[in-house]
Amino acid sequence: MKYKDYYKILGVQRGAGEDEIKKAYRKLARKYHPDVSKEQNAKEKFQEVSEAYETLRDKEKRAAYDSLGSGFRPGQDFRPPPDWFDRFGGGGKAEDLHGVDLGELFESMGIFGRAQRRSRRSHAGEDHEVPVRLTLEEAFRGAERTVQLDGRSFTARIPRGATDGQRLRLRGKGGPGMTGGPAGDLYLQIALEPHPLYRVSGHDLEIEVPLAPWEAALGAQIEVPILEGRVTMKVPPGSRAGQKLRLAGKGLPKPGGGAGDLYALLTIAVPATLTDREKKLYEELREASRFDPRIRFK
Repeated sequence: MKYKDYYKILGVQRGAGEDEIKKAYRKLARKYHPDVSKEQNAKEKFQEVSEAYETLRDKEKRAAYDSLGSGFRPGQDFRPPPDWFDRFGGGGKAEDLHGVDLGELFESMGIFGRAQRRSRRSHAGEDHEVPVRLTLEEAFRGAERTVQLDGRSFTARIPRGATDGQRLRLRGKGGPGMTGGPAGDLYLQIALEPHPLYRVSGHDLEIEVPLAPWEAALGAQIEVPILEGRVTMKVPPGSRAGQKLRLAGKGLPKPGGGAGDLYALLTIAVPATLTDREKKLYEELREASRFDPRIRFK
């Protein structure tokens, strides 16, 4: 039997922790996976890396491997000590090792059948997450983005109504599976660009709507911009700054149908400059009005 230095194959020290071993394996598996690698002997390298990981990731197998010692050179002929099989099993005896590969020896350990061992060697591909920035208009109507991952390029369709912070899952578009395992998933992390008019909360939108003082006092019919055009909104008499008026179904579309709402946040806009006529009218209103906006101070 020829010795294999599994730690050297993965590029880690013998005392490496589980996370370090897993990280090293994933890096090398991506590098040598036959479906994506352009390295020479990629298939053989990938199998070697997978064999090393399958042994070192299992606590019992790693303990059995470590007990063999570290005084061998890679490729050197060696035989486990006679008591090794008594302590660790391995599906054989020292005298039965003719033609047995080290990987086969560790694969035979334990109580699992061949099909179960094969399933343990198979790993789903790694999940990936990529940020995707959208304008509010793109979120409203849906969009497409070209995504590059693991040497692949494909178009991702983003449905209407994607919201800020949403994670969209694309099944099977992540990293390739290992040794027959399924591909991982790709998650699109949606981030909406700031908009000059709207604030976004889930599928609801909010827009500031300035009113002239007389519109707030007397009521009015005004036009408000929405994502698909404009809509007429009724402002009731006596409206005040900070009041919100709801326009149902004028927000972002929802996946199951319908849409969020648009909330009009009313503000009062005062003319910065006045004509002589406007100034006179305001003075007349001041003299005639009994309205006291600070009555609660008294």
